[in-house]
Amino acid sequence: MKNYFWLLPVAVPSLLITFPTFAADTDIEQKNSNKSRVTSDIQSLSEIALPTTSAELLTQEPTPDDAEQETQPDAELEIEPTTDDAEINDDADINIEAIGEQDPVPNSTPIYVIEKDEIQKQGATSVADILKRMPGFAINDVGHGADIHTGTYYRGASINQSVFLINGRQINTNVNIYHGGTDLNSIPVESIERVELYSGVSSALYGSSAFGGVVNIITKQGYGPPKLTGSLEFGSLNLNNQQVTYGGSSGAIKYNFSFERYFIDNRYRVPVGATNRNNQGFLSNADTATSTYFGSIGLDLNQRNSLNLDITKLSSRRGLIYFGNPTALQRDRLDHDGLNVGLSWKTRLGNGETSNLTTSIGYNQDYFSTYGPSGNFYRTGILDTQQLTARVDHEWQLSSNNKLRWGLDLKNTDLNGDVLSTNPSRIANNETENRSLLNTALFAANTFNISDQFQLDLGLRQSFDTQFGNYLNPSAGLRYAVSPNFAVRGSWAGGQRNPGLDQLYVYDTVHGWEPNPDLEPETGSSWTAGVDINFSDNLRGQFTYFGSSLDNRLGVLSGRWANIGLVNTNGLEAALQLKIASGWSTFLNYTYTDAKIKTGSDRGLQLGLIPYSLLQVGVGYQNAGWQANLYATYNSGARRSVFANTSAGDKTTDFAPSFFNLDFSGRIPLTSNLGLSVYLENLLDEQYERVNRIYSPGLTFRLGLTSNL
Repeated sequence: MKNYFWLLPVAVPSLLITFPTFAADTDIEQKNSNKSRVTSDIQSLSEIALPTTSAELLTQEPTPDDAEQETQPDAELEIEPTTDDAEINDDADINIEAIGEQDPVPNSTPIYVIEKDEIQKQGATSVADILKRMPGFAINDVGHGADIHTGTYYRGASINQSVFLINGRQINTNVNIYHGGTDLNSIPVESIERVELYSGVSSALYGSSAFGGVVNIITKQGYGPPKLTGSLEFGSLNLNNQQVTYGGSSGAIKYNFSFERYFIDNRYRVPVGATNRNNQGFLSNADTATSTYFGSIGLDLNQRNSLNLDITKLSSRRGLIYFGNPTALQRDRLDHDGLNVGLSWKTRLGNGETSNLTTSIGYNQDYFSTYGPSGNFYRTGILDTQQLTARVDHEWQLSSNNKLRWGLDLKNTDLNGDVLSTNPSRIANNETENRSLLNTALFAANTFNISDQFQLDLGLRQSFDTQFGNYLNPSAGLRYAVSPNFAVRGSWAGGQRNPGLDQLYVYDTVHGWEPNPDLEPETGSSWTAGVDINFSDNLRGQFTYFGSSLDNRLGVLSGRWANIGLVNTNGLEAALQLKIASGWSTFLNYTYTDAKIKTGSDRGLQLGLIPYSLLQVGVGYQNAGWQANLYATYNSGARRSVFANTSAGDKTTDFAPSFFNLDFSGRIPLTSNLGLSVYLENLLDEQYERVNRIYSPGLTFRLGLTSNL
């Protein structure tokens, strides 16, 4: 650790020199500094008001000109408790409510946001459910985490090649085996205020591994009188789900507490050849039971300083189904326990509003225990990861046309791995590993508003890693508003993702994969180019070409972790949003992803589990608490890349068939504080192959009651 901290006095000035500033201006204008967001000055540091449109299905951040049009200069924004659904005025264009603080990121790439109202309308039961409605995402998880390793991809990058945050604090632990990818079921949906998605220069702020993107989960904060919100839901496949939230404020203290309990047995008939089909013809060992807890307490010390503490706790018990293997009946189980604690202090520096400093510390623990019988033998694998983080983040408006955001990240990771198998052929691999890793990084992202129309973003991230040395990752982006209704943009970012300590040192007793201490980091770059268009007052579109080139991609060759070579990805992403009339709205998201393997035995093939085409369409109506939403999904099918049944003539080049799916959600107000929710999934009752021989159930339903007190 001492070998790296002596570099900090040198690196900090270097970063500042890299980003020269324009002359200071005492009259700071926000017209272009945070173009894609509508903001307002609010006295309390931990409070901010943003517009939400009543019936929007997917909130895409407005273009700069939209932001100016939607802001009402003479309106006085006040923080008030959120109104009940039955009391919402659906004819109003803008509803203002207090929500968690926005993340001021560069907007040379599109920024997508889903608010809590849309999360509720979708009937999302996990973060995976939320993300699957966003542009660029392909979510292959089957059921509520029936197997969290079935795949989540953004623009062709895996879940471990993206960065996931809670309130701006990273929660990835870079665990890769024993089904240890970031668990998207680990945060109570009831505690989520909104989810933000961005990429490009933003990767410099949060980590060099963000080849895909950055997902920031913003949690609710309490405001106004205490309020109790609860829901009770039952449905097909023995589903039951209970959620409750209690939040409010008292003087300078704000609080919010959430609890969610979820169970589903995921037992339904599947066709011959399906993964984990038992002798009665049912999907086996796919049940899930989770309990999640969330709590936050915020304290406004004065007008310039605030403290916030948040805690998330997960207890998950589930069965595992190994996708693609039609000949074996897997009986392994996975216990996952997680704890995430964060404390942040936010302060305004100086006399003005142009310098904001956030200091945070965090603790993150992921405990994965995979165990079960394999024939006449028994095996278990435990990965216990504990991570301490610290971050200093300074947002500084240097002049009217120059904003700098810079800071320091510290992350210390300890991994304990225990491997045990009674199989004589694997006993030699039984071991206990204790490994530690320290990663320090300096980051900076500078936004220059060259003119009212032209914005330039520059980013740098300098990392110091005890395992893989020092490396620098630059990034750049630009945005030019050709006219009030048309803007072009582009970005480029370099990146490096290091192998996990488990891939380097811990034997995977479940799959039989050997570690490889000689693994090299994945390195490469990603880029985007696109346009933002306002076709009319009611129709907005964002169109993006994206690409990446990733060398030394990690994979498994001959039962051992290895660098499998170069993967090039190119794709198109379209996001359209239309307001038909008062109370009505629609969205359309389309993503084309061509992720080609360029080296090795699979040269020329599409990466497995990633569909070429994915289309999401939604239309919704709401009025006086009544809601009706219809969602359509088209998936072109993904390559079956694992466990091909060669005895039946299957090949690793085979693709799962394409499928089309319809879902419906609705709400009926029973009283001013009580509503009946209805969710019908797979309206066409088609049992399609979601991914690699894992099949969906037919038509399923959920019924629930929601109440606000």
